[in-house]
This record gives sequence, structure tokens and C-alpha cells, in this order.
Amino acid sequence: MYRKILITTDGSAVSQHTACAGVKFAQQMGAEVLALFVAPEYQYPVYVEIIPPAYPSEEEYIAQMRRMGEEYMGKITRSCAGANLQYQCMTAFSDSAALKIVDVAEQEGCDLIFMGSHGRSGWNQLLLGSVTNKVLSHTAKPVLVHRLIAEPAAS
Repeated sequence: MYRKILITTDGSAVSQHTACAGVKFAQQMGAEVLALFVAPEYQYPVYVEIIPPAYPSEEEYIAQMRRMGEEYMGKITRSCAGANLQYQCMTAFSDSAALKIVDVAEQEGCDLIFMGSHGRSGWNQLLLGSVTNKVLSHTAKPVLVHRLIAEPAAS
């Protein structure tokens, strides 16, 4: 039914738990996995005439975010390798994670977006915003939402 599944992660315990569930789902479908970490765009310091020496350059920032992405996606790659699934990892940069997820799913020909929800409701969801809700409202692709009611135990 699904040939290529996009699984997102932000490195949190919730997204790591969701990613593992996504790999299990991909294994059941016999689908390829595209793991995605969306990092914020580099921000130049504002109102500073001289950039402080401790402030990372754009190249250093990009390299650091790619290392973080590899670390965050490590659990996904190990799970995929253990399940004998084809997989690919990608770190993308955008200040709108939801729109980048939708764009990557489209560009990479994914059949399904698999992502988590923290299970927040009411004011918490309204105040914090929801990447999942934004993805749902900006894509015509199917989105499977793995909802967590309780926080997973730290691993």
C-alpha cells in the first residue's frame, strides 16, 4: 500500500518513540523509510555591529545541525537496519518545520507522512502550536498521526 514513508524527528523522547513506531509500521508495509530532521535556519545576530567571537559562523551552525540530525536519526537508522528496510536520512533547514516536511514529502515522492502528536489539547495546543496540525492542513498526502497521551520513559 505504501512504498515510501517519511518519518519525522526533532530528537525529543516523544519523537524518538514515534519514529520507532513508524519503522515498525514501515516494516509491516514493506516500505522504504525517509527519516527527516528539520533544523531552524541560521540566524544572524540582530542589533550587533560586530559579531561576537563565540557566535558560530553559518558554516559551523550548519555542520552542528547536521551532526545533531545524524544523532537524532540514529535510532531510526538502527531500527531500519535491524528490520532490513531501505532507508535514507535527511537534515533540512527551515523556520517552518511543517511546510518543509510537506515540501520534502512531495519532492521525495513519499506516499505517507508518519509523525507524532504530544496529545495536547485546549489552550496548550493553541499556545504552543502544532507542527502536526500544520502538516495536516498543508498536504493532500496521507498523514498517520501516532498520538502519545503519556510521555515515554527516557532511554
